[in-house]
Formats: sequence, C-alpha cells, structure tokens
Amino acid sequence: MTGSRETTRASDDQHRLVSGGPPEPMIEVVDLVKHYRAGHGVVRAVDGVSFRVARGETLGVVGESGCGKSTTAKLLVRLEEPTAGEIRLAGEEISRLRGRRLRALRRRIQLVFQDPDASLNPRLTAADALTEVLAVHRLADGAGGRARVGELLEMVGLPASAGGRYPHQMSGGQRQRVGIARALAVSPEVLVLDEPVSALDVSVRAEVINLLARLRDELALTYVFISHDLGMVRHLSDRIAVMYLGRLAELGDWRAVSDAPLHPYTRSLQEAVPAADPEAESRREAVPLRGEPPDPSAPPPGCRFHTRCPLAEQLCREESPALMELRPGQFVACHVAAREAARRGDA
Repeated sequence: MTGSRETTRASDDQHRLVSGGPPEPMIEVVDLVKHYRAGHGVVRAVDGVSFRVARGETLGVVGESGCGKSTTAKLLVRLEEPTAGEIRLAGEEISRLRGRRLRALRRRIQLVFQDPDASLNPRLTAADALTEVLAVHRLADGAGGRARVGELLEMVGLPASAGGRYPHQMSGGQRQRVGIARALAVSPEVLVLDEPVSALDVSVRAEVINLLARLRDELALTYVFISHDLGMVRHLSDRIAVMYLGRLAELGDWRAVSDAPLHPYTRSLQEAVPAADPEAESRREAVPLRGEPPDPSAPPPGCRFHTRCPLAEQLCREESPALMELRPGQFVACHVAAREAARRGDA
C-alpha cells in the first residue's frame, strides 16, 4: 500500500489544539454536536468534537462501531444537521446552508459510502449513474457527457466497457470504483470516505487504497478517511483522530498515534493490529479492555473511557479530561497520560 506523507507542523497559536496544520484549513470543525432523540432520552452520537484538516491532507478518523465517526461524516457533507457547533469549508461556515447555496456545496465536498451495493442504483448502469450526476449538476450532457463518463471510468481504473454494466454484473471492487467515480464527477475539493474498503474482499482493499492515494495526489484532494481499522487508516493518513463514545480521545501525526499512542484506548486499538514480525508480536503487551462501550444515551461521568480502562483512577470517574498537547502535535484526552507527561517534562 502507498505510504503516508509527513506534514508541516503548525505555528504555536491557539489553533494547534485541533490541527497540526496551517491557520487556514480546508476543513474546520468546532465543538460539533449531534444528539438524537431516542424514546425519553438523547443519544449523544457526537458530543463536542473539534479538528482541522489542511488542504491536500488526509485525516484518518478511527474508532469502534458506535463511536460517532460515521455520524461525523454525514455532518460534514450535510446529510445530517448538527445539533450545535460549526463546520467550515475553506473558511465558509456551511452547517446552516440552505437552498442553492447547499446545492453548490454538494459539488465541493462529496461522500464515498461504505457499501457500494447499497449506494448504487441497481437499475442504472455505471454510465447511467455517472450521467445522472452530471445532469443533476448541469455539468455536461450529450457527447460531452459521454466523454466525461469515459474520463471518470478511466480515472478510477475501469475499462470503457464497464460503463454498460449494472451493479450486479460487477465485482465489489469495481462497484466501489464506480462509487468513487460518481463522487469525483462534480470535481470536488474534499472527499469524505466512510469505511470505503470495509465491505470489500481483503484481496482488493489494497488496490482501492492505492487508487485513493493516487487520486488524492493527482487531483489535489483533501480526504477525511473513516475506518474502524487503525492498521488500514495509517496507510493513507497524514494525521489520525481517535474517537470514543462521541469524543476525541487522541489526535496527532499518523506515526505517533499508530506506533507510540498515549491514550489507553488508542493503545488497545494499536495492539489489535497484528505485527508483521512474529518476534515483535510476541513481545507486545496488550492493554485489556473491560466489557462493552457504554450506552451513548447515558454516557458515564468523567472520562467516558474509564469504565473499560485498566488505568482508571478516581479523578477519571469524576472529571472529563481536556484534549491536551502532550507531545509536539500529539493531543490526548487522558488524566493519567497528562500526569505521566508532566512527570517526564513532556507537557
């Protein structure tokens, strides 16, 4: 798979808490909240998340099912309305757009769905699916539209003949390539990739990841890449954000977060990724997790991870930890990690 790229560190200003990128990012999310009514309670799917993504950067968002990462993806592309907070695209606040302005936004930021079987219309050929997008956005029709469809298929590594096939006549990898081509049809600046390879066979995942890396570089795209697999995320991401129960647990450079994590939850995710070296694998000390994630409609007080954390202390049960920079460019929400960093003189 294509390796990750090093990114330029930000200047020491207030923005560094949620970035590691330049002062004027492509995407900026500030205290994003999404709550759902559920019976007599409220599900806190996303509960005060902030991050920034530089132009041309890939931010990987990782966490267990139910942590809020897919809800965050839907909020970014305005498939869901935020309960509170702000979403800015190249400096423009987009969380309250309506009408024509919202339609114009659709061309700038697109979502690639997890399951191509569910996201493609079974009654449309690949060419028809792409032509429909071009027509809706009034980008091309007739001969121009057919030429653009051919360009898009070639861009994602499909032959021209694939345009005449229906979804059931294509493999999972081919269907996902059509989904990527559909997102690219409007020439977006940002792609939000919601588990784009999790529904694919292992044998084709690397091909799609390499395709995404090539498209990012050739088209100068900005990615938000969402996955439950920390090992997969590191291959494409410049930085990684780890979510747990609606909040950020850790955020930083891909190498630091995946190879030298500071949050106990991130370490548990890292330990779940098998090491290529059998000897190194045998030396690793797993961080055990207790039980299942709490109910998001009734999150525990204090640190939301304390009910499963092997390092939890009384303070963790009483006070919610702030996201703090404990190493240059590496931000962690953990009382124990903050105390250890202070003892070492890191923070």
